[in-house]
Amino acid sequence: MPRLVTSSPRELQHLNMDTDKKRVKERYIFYCICFPLSFEEMSQWSLSLERLLSSKYGMKIFRAFLKSEFSDENIEFWLVCEDYKKIKTSFRMSSRAKKIFKCYIQAGAVREINIDHKTRDLIKWNMKTPTTVCFDDAQRVVYSLMERDSYPRFLRSDIYQALLDSMSESMKM
Repeated sequence: MPRLVTSSPRELQHLNMDTDKKRVKERYIFYCICFPLSFEEMSQWSLSLERLLSSKYGMKIFRAFLKSEFSDENIEFWLVCEDYKKIKTSFRMSSRAKKIFKCYIQAGAVREINIDHKTRDLIKWNMKTPTTVCFDDAQRVVYSLMERDSYPRFLRSDIYQALLDSMSESMKM
């Protein structure tokens, strides 16, 4: 009787990972084609995390990169905090602060961010009367983590390199 599967599970898993990486890479190249990016703008992303995050398309591609690595909770928290700071009414601020705390800060939260217990305790205390700055310490910690870890990984990633290569190739044409 013929065997339906000729590869070991380990080989199949490797094939799946290669296929997943290929899909992710194709998605980033799709971003490059669909977004009106310039080589100059993309080059700016390598200067600092701040420059990357200030670029509309840089932000989208960085978020997609982090999502592909299952590590997007930090950027999501950072963005939620940026939106939170724009809230004007105290009722809405209090409501949103509770949601942010439950989703990102609380121990065991669904999207728990990696912050020290001192920062977590300070936020718990701030939750008594939420203000626009009650998450600032955690946001600084998360930004620093992204700057030291996620951002350099992004710059070294095949994805970013493929985008730069495709942009430089299109400039040659």
